[in-house]
Amino acid sequence: MARSVGLTREGVVAAAAALADERGLHDLTLAQVAARLGVKLPSLYNHVDGLPGLRRAIAALALGELTAAITRAAVGRAGDEAVMAVAQAYRAYVLEHPGRYAAIVRAPDPADEELGALSAGLVEVVAAVLAPFGLADDDAIHAVRGLRSLVHGFATIEAAGGFGMALDRDESFRRLVRVFVAGLRRPGGA
Repeated sequence: MARSVGLTREGVVAAAAALADERGLHDLTLAQVAARLGVKLPSLYNHVDGLPGLRRAIAALALGELTAAITRAAVGRAGDEAVMAVAQAYRAYVLEHPGRYAAIVRAPDPADEELGALSAGLVEVVAAVLAPFGLADDDAIHAVRGLRSLVHGFATIEAAGGFGMALDRDESFRRLVRVFVAGLRRPGGA
């Protein structure tokens, strides 16, 4: 096998993330990554700490990408429009990057400061988008969790082919987000 010139940690993680999206995070192996990169498996250990380290690196990549995607979606928008844009960007990320997304479904280990900070950054963006609804403290966190759950549930069912009826899924999603937003406006709705 020819040695890949210029192998970097970023290149290894990018290749692994692409494979995770294609085959599933839990089916990802170091051997697949090495084959994709055209290197021998032991050379990967110069760049990642085994499969757990690679999965962690995919999680960090995904948290950064998702935060950037929803931030871009929210820019210049407020209120209902911002929530809809963030929800749609989040859903698109889940559908486009199912393997990467699977790496961030669980909360990060509290001892992992980097992943904790990346996760907190994602929550902060969503909380900022929901701030115009006057939510504070626990209500704000409940609303962030609610929006995340709404998008996660819809997108994962959609990705699994769970919506078989010939009815516009985009419209179903928009209606669901609008109901969520309407609930935020009700006393105790968060």
